[in-house]
Amino acid sequence: MSVRLRVLGASGGIGGARRTICLQLGENALIDAGTGAGTLELDEIIGLEHVFLTHSHLDHIALLPLLADAAVNFRATGLTVHALAETWQTLRQSVFNGLVWPDYTCLPSADAPYIRYAPIEPGKTVALGELQLLPLPAAHSVAATAYAVIGQQASLAYSADSTWCPAFWHALGSIPRLRYVLVECTFRDEQQAAASRSGHMTPRMLKTALATVPADVEVSVLHMEPGMEGRTMMQLSRQGLVLKQVREGDEYLL
Repeated sequence: MSVRLRVLGASGGIGGARRTICLQLGENALIDAGTGAGTLELDEIIGLEHVFLTHSHLDHIALLPLLADAAVNFRATGLTVHALAETWQTLRQSVFNGLVWPDYTCLPSADAPYIRYAPIEPGKTVALGELQLLPLPAAHSVAATAYAVIGQQASLAYSADSTWCPAFWHALGSIPRLRYVLVECTFRDEQQAAASRSGHMTPRMLKTALATVPADVEVSVLHMEPGMEGRTMMQLSRQGLVLKQVREGDEYLL
């Protein structure tokens, strides 16, 4: 039986219909909690049980506090947040600190908090119903993880925010039934230095990376800067890459 992955947010920023990164897995889980999560209906939010975070930057965690808040009157258990230890530490210090937001990691009680932490480690699979989520290497300006979502019918890899990371692309060769890769391309080629410094991709870098991906794998691009999507896609085309732009509402069956 296939499981649907639905794109709720695919942009590197906001403005108009743009929403930052959020991928819905089935009915009960998200990868990242950017502003795309705000398109969920209340009953869908209530049905969430898991959030898998790639890293601590605001465009990927912005609605996590509100997701926990929206469901507290309807849920017996809190959200389980799967994240690297460094990401969790940043959330505790900078978000759930009683100043930016109440500390839902220990409220309303330490035994029954609104948010529970489940640590992840690269290479260690997490079972999620009929899916398996495998944290993969990423190279960003803060600690980050990519993910492979391994389904019974097909698998999908999501690069998260990452510059050129050979370990990620090498790992794709061992993902069973790999059919889709969603990869960021935040910057343009003239921003090569900034991309390397801040941990992002450019079209030229992406061309190098994709040389190792089998031709039968569908590669799509997301997390482009607002207003620069057309220019980025044009540069990808000039590199000889015919790639799809990921858009809110896209779906993948895994």
